[in-house]
Amino acid sequence: MVFTTTVTDSDEQLHNTFASRYVRTPVPRFKMPEKSMPKEAAYQVINDELMLDGNPRLNLASFVTTWMEPECDKLIMDSINKNYVDMDEYPVTTELQNRCVNMIAHLFHAPVGESETAVGVGTVGSSEAIMLAGLAFKRKWQNKRKAAGKPYDKPNIVTGANVQVCWEKFARYFEVELKEVKLKEGYYVMDPAKAVEMVDENTICVAAILGSTLTGEFEDVKLLNQLLEQKNKETGWGTPIHVDAASGGFIAPFLWPDLEWDFRLPLVKSINVSGHKYGLVYAGVGWVVWRTKEELPEELIFHINYLGTDQPTFTLNFSKGSSQIIAQYYQLLRLGFEGYKRIVENCTENARVLKEGIERTGRFEIISKDVGVPLVAFSLKDSSKYTVFDISESLRRFGWIVPAYTMPANAEHVAVLRVVIREDFSRSLAERLVSHIEQVLQEVDARHGHVSTDASYISPAVEENNHQGKKTGAEKREEEITKYWRRLANGKRTGVC
Repeated sequence: MVFTTTVTDSDEQLHNTFASRYVRTPVPRFKMPEKSMPKEAAYQVINDELMLDGNPRLNLASFVTTWMEPECDKLIMDSINKNYVDMDEYPVTTELQNRCVNMIAHLFHAPVGESETAVGVGTVGSSEAIMLAGLAFKRKWQNKRKAAGKPYDKPNIVTGANVQVCWEKFARYFEVELKEVKLKEGYYVMDPAKAVEMVDENTICVAAILGSTLTGEFEDVKLLNQLLEQKNKETGWGTPIHVDAASGGFIAPFLWPDLEWDFRLPLVKSINVSGHKYGLVYAGVGWVVWRTKEELPEELIFHINYLGTDQPTFTLNFSKGSSQIIAQYYQLLRLGFEGYKRIVENCTENARVLKEGIERTGRFEIISKDVGVPLVAFSLKDSSKYTVFDISESLRRFGWIVPAYTMPANAEHVAVLRVVIREDFSRSLAERLVSHIEQVLQEVDARHGHVSTDASYISPAVEENNHQGKKTGAEKREEEITKYWRRLANGKRTGVC
């Protein structure tokens, strides 16, 4: 999205020292240059600016994969010029997508026979997958209402207030009322009993989250299924369940295989999962699978023949790259069940190490649960002197991107920090992060006159400053900068991604 602003002439130009051997005049910032430039100069101009981006490996806000093996990187580059939609031109790529759909469907216990093919599709991410699943639920509900001669203009969907923003997008874009189960302090996922209470004859589905963005916690899909089955029996509505397993779909089957959340539950009709999260693929791929072909209305599937043979398609966009689909197949083939299990076990162990280190500081309350996505969400026990937003901003100077955010309604007063543990976040990085958190605590304590009960928190730097009895110019400047960032952080609502 582009916002037009008024800028000075100097602000509209990019100045670059290295490129000046090729380019004698500044490069326009918002307009296409009149003339071409050497490829080396274009690369240098862009590369210099990109150096100011954060380091993806230290971006602990994101669930998205930031590292893959070199062999997979090569496969991605070899197929980066393939448009996936050209199925007749690239039939092998289409076959690889179908294999991925079937592997994922079997992983989620879809009732697929030996001679049957699973129903699903690769998407740009879980956002598109959720849009497609939601449209299927809406159309099925409308068709059922039409056949019964009942109104079909006020569909709604029931979720917890902890859902990712893509659910709000679906509701707004496709005119579906979003009925949210509010949270409360100490319970940051959807309450199944309250969700079922909100279901009415216009509810197209109840959306459960396997791996909440806020805390990583798994919602109780089995209990939801039991309560909803009882209500359906009493009312005859037949309200189904969709499971948003964007984060947890590639976690639960390997760590808790006996946990019933998927197609083993009869009301679960569709599931989405992000290949670019714990599916271990770079950003740009998600998956949605349906229980059976009857759950996907035929009228939503388009058939085209202007790219060769007849091709069915059910996506929001048309053209998209093949690279991430091929990368997903590589990971499923390369790692197998054993490989995924080892990776998520390692992530969980590193999350434990980080959690224990944070607990040892004595300053934080752990919000996240042991069963869930490998992450650590924690809040300050005492926010009277400084906030989690102050700590988040202070950690950035070490390169760490640790989001701070407030919980949704009705727990807005709870503010937390969250660290997502990905495959490339090692134990040594976890230990280093703990040491930096400790250092930040020492510094903010010193700024705010807080006296720690733990003598280990008096660092040599703090002791030296206390001995001198005065602040250096650099320390004063740092304090002013900190005050500035604190004013910005206090106005911040969320850091969830």
